[in-house]
Amino acid sequence: MMKKYIIILAASFIAISGCKRDFEMDNPNAPTLVSFWKNGADATKGINAVYSTFYRTASLYSRWMFYHGILKSDEGFGSGGDGGLNNLMRFNQTNYDDGLTAQTWATLYVGVFRANQVITNVPAISMDDTSKKRIIAEAKFLRALFYFNLTLYYGRPPLMLQPSQPRDVPANATTEQAYAQVAKDLNEAIADLPVSYPATDLGRATKGAAYALLGKTYLQQKMYQQAADAFSYLVTGAGSSTYSLTADYRDNFIITKENNSESVFEIQFSENLSESTDDDTDESRINNTGTSISQFFAPPGVGFSDGAARRWVVDEFLQEKTTTNAQDPRLAASFIFNNANPAGPTATIVYGQTFQSRYGTGPDANGVWFRKLLNDHWKNQEGFRSPNNYRLIRYADVLLMYAECLNGLNRTAEAYPFVDRVRQRAGLATLTVAKPGLNQTQFLTQLKHERLTELAGEGWRWADLARWGDLGPGLASRDADFSGFIVGKHELYPIPQTDIDLNSNLKQNPKY
Repeated sequence: MMKKYIIILAASFIAISGCKRDFEMDNPNAPTLVSFWKNGADATKGINAVYSTFYRTASLYSRWMFYHGILKSDEGFGSGGDGGLNNLMRFNQTNYDDGLTAQTWATLYVGVFRANQVITNVPAISMDDTSKKRIIAEAKFLRALFYFNLTLYYGRPPLMLQPSQPRDVPANATTEQAYAQVAKDLNEAIADLPVSYPATDLGRATKGAAYALLGKTYLQQKMYQQAADAFSYLVTGAGSSTYSLTADYRDNFIITKENNSESVFEIQFSENLSESTDDDTDESRINNTGTSISQFFAPPGVGFSDGAARRWVVDEFLQEKTTTNAQDPRLAASFIFNNANPAGPTATIVYGQTFQSRYGTGPDANGVWFRKLLNDHWKNQEGFRSPNNYRLIRYADVLLMYAECLNGLNRTAEAYPFVDRVRQRAGLATLTVAKPGLNQTQFLTQLKHERLTELAGEGWRWADLARWGDLGPGLASRDADFSGFIVGKHELYPIPQTDIDLNSNLKQNPKY
């Protein structure tokens, strides 16, 4: 279930919405699409099934979305024994049905299918009208999120806007058409989404979340005015009183401070202790309501260390100190490494032991690991069922994106205060004092630094690099994996070959 807040639909409905039967006789004990969509309870179960897609196997926010957004970018890399992952992060992919890319594509479409079921069937249900509109709006938000990811990582996804049928052979949409559909869904959802929910329903899509994702959608296309208009709801408009930066940056990544004032959209996880063992079998992953990313991102001795951070990112944080001459507190909150405590490896604690005692001068002595998705703040060993929520969109992200929009509109002087708010929370001098009078190009360069230090290891780095036009072999100077990057090809993943073989209207991405 979505961590104590949203009850996930019973397996019976998930079965009919995501699986095909291989035999002719219907099971008389199982619900059918005809018998299911009858009342408000069915509508609630239906929308909960859309949220449950987040946890489906490892391919979305349990694990693989972080590989796509973090490890494939220049801030991370495949650091462990998973050869397939490491090759993919080096832009070396010959199997277009590789699970990491093909299953992510397939699972995003499972989410689209479930959202389509809600959008198509709930309008005919006789139920409370406000609840009906809200549920449909939630489904449109979620469909938009799935298509945002499909467009970001695959470029030209087919637009499936009705429940799919076995004979459907949809053609690729253009990137522009796909993003336009994301924006359309979000604009329609905004009108009927609430500003907030009671504690029993935390984790559902809100009006602010829809505005934030809408702004991201426009910004990714450099549609600065439309993006600024969307972000303004949260920054200067009616929603500005709903959100604020937490006093302590670290509060955004620990389990005792979830769903706080900075959280715009947060994916809820629970430890599901009814599962008796920590394993990574197919059955375990399908039923897992926790996230397994911590097991794969944690350093050796407490996790698999399949993904780690590049050392150059640490150096970005060390470019300046706080106004009290201290290390930027976001560095230790973001990474585990030998000098996370400036006193050195004998003072830096890693899951209850000093860095020195764990790694000494061995092969991991200079390692850097992403910390924000881990559980070292409350346990000394990782597992496959982490309850630590993922803050998909934070208010600090919105403030920095709003500043990027203003700068893109050549309103650079107006953008300064929103960067200042983020820097001040970290204890740094305001940009207004530290670097006044930057021109548009200089401000964007500075903003690239600000987004890295504020959002490192949160899954948005790839989108940032793509938007800025910075992806390319030139990044190999700080991330050797990019030496294999081919411009015009590796900005996108390949569309699964199996889908192309089954659909004559579906075309592969360029140069694959």
